[in-house]
Amino acid sequence: MRPTPVLTVARYLLLDRFTYLVLPWAWAAFGFALDVVVLRLTPAGHTGHRWVGGLAAVFLVVFAAGVQSVARALPFALCLGVSRRTYFLGVSSVALALAACFGLTVAVGQALERATGGWGIRMAYFRVPYLLDGPWYLSWLTATTAFVLLFVYGMWYGLVFRRAGVPGAAVFGAAQLGTLALAAVVTTWAHGWAGIGRLLTGLTATGLTGVLAVVVALLLAGGFTTIRRLTV
Repeated sequence: MRPTPVLTVARYLLLDRFTYLVLPWAWAAFGFALDVVVLRLTPAGHTGHRWVGGLAAVFLVVFAAGVQSVARALPFALCLGVSRRTYFLGVSSVALALAACFGLTVAVGQALERATGGWGIRMAYFRVPYLLDGPWYLSWLTATTAFVLLFVYGMWYGLVFRRAGVPGAAVFGAAQLGTLALAAVVTTWAHGWAGIGRLLTGLTATGLTGVLAVVVALLLAGGFTTIRRLTV
């Protein structure tokens, strides 16, 4: 049985196993080892958990993989006769599959972390306060959604790069930073930080996952529309 075009695109992307299969796990292992060393060299204190941020590096690597999936891999795929629609569906399938595996790793890591008392040093590597610190299935779903979000967001940067080059990608990033800065100024003038704080603290992990899922759906819809009009 011949593979479907979407599966063919997925297999084409995964020819670069280092970027999609090795690099995220390598960074996860490096961040874990680095956090262990840091906690071994610092006082334990009296807190129940010693939160660390090494897991964030994996999300950044996933973002970079999303950028590469369009900026580097798309032109050659189009030269091979793959349609833009099929390519986008193939990349999205890879993103979802990888995110599900990464999310499951986070959930399993949390279980081991709790069972070993934070790896014997009270380290919370796979647990993130208010975000990834609930039941395993909710942590798996939240982490999976977050991984997909970063990958698709990276694809947007790749699309902008293919369309407008480095200057366009720089302007794209600067525009977002400018929008965030303007929103922060307006919020400060309106004395709205307290209300935002209450909103965020009142948002459950389930609610956060739902918000992330909506953002993913919007990015996917926008990306699908953009890539169909992209000239490479």
